[in-house]
Amino acid sequence: MDGFLNILKPPGMSSHDVIGAVRKVLHMKRVGHAGTLDPAAAGVLPIAVGQAARLIEYLELADKTYRAELTFGFATDSGDDTGEITEEVADFAMPSQQAIEHVLLDFTGKIRQTPPAHSAIKIGGKRACDLLREGKEVEIPSREVTIHALDLVAYHPAEHKILLDVQCSKGTYIRSLCLDIGAALGLPATMSFLVRSRVGDFALADALTLEELSEAGERAILEPAHFLSHLERYDLDPRREKPFCNGLGTGERRHVPEADILRVYSAGRFLGIGRYDRRSQEVIPAKVVCREPATKN
Repeated sequence: MDGFLNILKPPGMSSHDVIGAVRKVLHMKRVGHAGTLDPAAAGVLPIAVGQAARLIEYLELADKTYRAELTFGFATDSGDDTGEITEEVADFAMPSQQAIEHVLLDFTGKIRQTPPAHSAIKIGGKRACDLLREGKEVEIPSREVTIHALDLVAYHPAEHKILLDVQCSKGTYIRSLCLDIGAALGLPATMSFLVRSRVGDFALADALTLEELSEAGERAILEPAHFLSHLERYDLDPRREKPFCNGLGTGERRHVPEADILRVYSAGRFLGIGRYDRRSQEVIPAKVVCREPATKN
């Protein structure tokens, strides 16, 4: 069976470890995940099985929501508390709640950040973290990301900690965000805990533990179309369904979508992902998932 799984990744397991566990439970080789979570982090890990693995790249376009714990007073080479301490201050005044909230405003909207070198970002085809293990120097360019919302949800001055809720675009590194917030307040800072509570339509409240997946088996696999609502919907004329499923353009010029990547339907049936070609003014198939032969017209 093809589809998606909403898995709750526990701390201590890598995203790859979770993939291995899912393969064993479902006895399927074609399994992939969207949006890597660090081993120390927990939370929502969308997983695709079977032919739905072809749609993973579109899941990664979805916005994400996190709850992060930030600790002031030290910084590490990895950006979280699993790394080696690179800077530390023993005696300092905790920033006031008002000062923190003021700084958070500067990190809302489009910002630039430099991802941590201890990450899965690929440089020359190799992951940055693997290059570091080989003793090589790694330089990662900054990138633009969007922070849709950044809220202070708890303030613990005695422990030098705060809790943040972050809603952000793909490509955002919460470790880097914590480091930059600390720098803006004049203090080293580290992400000391992270839970991902949402990836697009995948919510933490609905996520299954690996134990629950073992009990449910294939019954836990969900229809892919329900988790692609972050993509604009395009309803195809049923007369063009068969050509689209056979890899041909829609030939329709009746509607100009706002986005270029679309989820395509015909008569309520999900056909796959289309790409709007603005030059030819038609939708071109990108990933077709039609299983049954289209009806003859």
